[in-house]
Amino acid sequence: MTDFLPWLQVPLLVAGCLFFAIGTLGLFRLSDTRDRLHALTKVDNLGLGLIALALLPSAPTLGDGAKIVLVWLVVLMASATSAHLIARAAGRDTGQEEP
Repeated sequence: MTDFLPWLQVPLLVAGCLFFAIGTLGLFRLSDTRDRLHALTKVDNLGLGLIALALLPSAPTLGDGAKIVLVWLVVLMASATSAHLIARAAGRDTGQEEP
């Protein structure tokens, strides 16, 4: 079983890093604040999820695996909340109405 883990973990880690790179590229290339937020929140959360999934099989205990999942869930919630607050503030600055 341990010989199979690197074949599973390496592609997940590479894919997670690629999603982080794509999110960073979206941050630099997109012009609107809301477009930038969309690129960062969606792609970076998926990248972190893939990295967390790659780390789970090598967690020494079940508690450590639960901590990895918990960190990912907290980042998901914090990312969604901060993106909402930034988008709301950006909408007020440009004079757009909130839905």
